[in-house]
Amino acid sequence: MNSVHPPVLVVGAGPVGLVAALTLLQNGVSVRIIDKDPHPRIGQRGAGIWPRSLELYNFLDVAEVNSLGKTAPPVRLYKLGTLEPLKDSLMVPPMEDTPAIPFHTLKLMGQQLLDVILRRHLEKLSCSVEMGTELRSFEQSDQGVTAIITKDSITETFDTKWIIGADGAKGVVRKQLGLTFLGETRDDIRIVTGDIRLTGAGLDRVHWHKFGNFNERGLSLRPTDEVGQDGWQFFLYGHKLDLTKIAENEELVFETIASIIPAEIMFSKVVWMSDFRANIRMVNKFGEGRVFVAGDAAHIHSPMGGQGLNSGVQDAFNLGWKLALVEKGFSDKSLLETYSAERLLVISEMLEMTTSILNKTVTSEVGFIGRSPILSMLGVNCRVSNIVLDEFVNSVERKPANAYRMLDEGCLEAGDRAPDAPNMLQVGRTERDATTLFGLYRPWYHTVLVFVPSLADAIPILNALEAYDKSVVRLTVILPSSASVTPVASPADLVLVDREGHAYSAYLVEAGQAKVFVIRPDGVIGAIVHGAEGAKKYFSKIFLDA
Repeated sequence: MNSVHPPVLVVGAGPVGLVAALTLLQNGVSVRIIDKDPHPRIGQRGAGIWPRSLELYNFLDVAEVNSLGKTAPPVRLYKLGTLEPLKDSLMVPPMEDTPAIPFHTLKLMGQQLLDVILRRHLEKLSCSVEMGTELRSFEQSDQGVTAIITKDSITETFDTKWIIGADGAKGVVRKQLGLTFLGETRDDIRIVTGDIRLTGAGLDRVHWHKFGNFNERGLSLRPTDEVGQDGWQFFLYGHKLDLTKIAENEELVFETIASIIPAEIMFSKVVWMSDFRANIRMVNKFGEGRVFVAGDAAHIHSPMGGQGLNSGVQDAFNLGWKLALVEKGFSDKSLLETYSAERLLVISEMLEMTTSILNKTVTSEVGFIGRSPILSMLGVNCRVSNIVLDEFVNSVERKPANAYRMLDEGCLEAGDRAPDAPNMLQVGRTERDATTLFGLYRPWYHTVLVFVPSLADAIPILNALEAYDKSVVRLTVILPSSASVTPVASPADLVLVDREGHAYSAYLVEAGQAKVFVIRPDGVIGAIVHGAEGAKKYFSKIFLDA
């Protein structure tokens, strides 16, 4: 195996592949990322970014996704054949802005802009996407993977240790691995979607306009300045439309939209469009040996609910930190089996949910149903994973937990998303140095949170854990606001005072209680334990010789 080559080849440079590459690079693992398309893809495509994904971009220090993303406009439904509003609805019911949830609203950002942002972050780490470069085949052994790659009709043999297939539903990686892709194709549901530039009397840019329904003819127009000041993302649907023909002809798109909206429309151009049928499929496992799949390469589903791209990005983040630990020699290869185990349950439940939304939308008279807060993905969990540990939950009494559940801030178990807490004051620092717990979590190390009444109570726990490599384990003490804050030498990387009680509240820690949380690099609670022995037991599931 040539040690000069990057140890990981990422195939596919959409958001899923880019997040996989960025996670690995931030872990200090070099990556080669290729995409068979000669130019970056254009178009809005999957534009909805839910709160849990915004948290992951925050951990990756990609702040632009939240700052540049737009909140979803209210949906305006019209009486069929008129510009008379039927009713205005929110796409998602408002979620309360709490200290534990810093990102509480759906943001919209087209995939074209998201790709640009993520590629810039890769380039800061000296990694560029190789466009027009196609994986043709690969062979793997116990030592590594040999890939056959072509670019400009030149064939290259590339030796690497791992492959991540983020090459979409029609990609080569899943097919060559021989993974099943079982499910159904809904021939009854076709949609033409794309980006268009137009202006029309009565079409304000404050609302998301929806006309008609699936039974007859339907149109959705969402204003987006990413396409232009007169730019929109459009969806055409309905059993009375010949969508196959419409998708092949810009003029037919214009004519169809004009026939649905009873107003004078000035069309500029269709920037991009595509038609698709609703496919609902997933793999039987997320990898084999040294080769893995993520995103659309592993699961495809209805666009209703906007979970697809978000789920793919979360696949990549789950895999990335685990693969990095294995590649750097901290963990055994068996850790990678938990990638498939954790994501299979999540994705199977997600497919059920998005299919239910699709069925309700298709039968709705107005072609729209409101979205449940469950779609925020803040309740997505891996409580049943064999590498999480919770000493405060009796496994015998434990009720079966859905992997896709509504967030319940009154219940917190190992495998759940770790909450945030703002205004944490670092001992020995000034007021200006206040931090948040989310400011601590990063994809290249575990964060141990030691909740104790005083720093003296933390010393035995810290002493027992200080042997772990500081590059992959960080120790943080969380003190209540009533605690003495005299700086004392300790093995802790940080000592924080929860002066407003947000951390104790979010993590359900009672005053005077000692409780230890181990936060995984993906912002998931890996363990909730009484002390050092519990933390060591958790780390024995993660690290070699722990």
